[in-house]
Amino acid sequence: MSERISREELVRIYNIEITFFDELVDYGLLTIHVEDDTHYLMYEDLPDLEKFANWHYDLEINLPGLEVIHNMLKKLEALKRRNRDLMNKLSAINDQYEDI
Repeated sequence: MSERISREELVRIYNIEITFFDELVDYGLLTIHVEDDTHYLMYEDLPDLEKFANWHYDLEINLPGLEVIHNMLKKLEALKRRNRDLMNKLSAINDQYEDI
């Protein structure tokens, strides 16, 4: 099983409010796993938590704003991947015509 950290440890380590963590979960920005009434976040999701905490506490961005920014960045990454795929296909087509 992947490594995980409890919600209580996260709140203590990152010095965030437990309500902020719970709201991130409610907004669907973080996915938690519950075992024996303890909420856990997977280590692989820590960068997202850190990003959200920085945006919220340092830049004073509210939860709806975090959701919008996160969704826009995900779409941007998808568009970058799609663009890279299309460029690779175009390059392969050009290589075929150069061989003729």
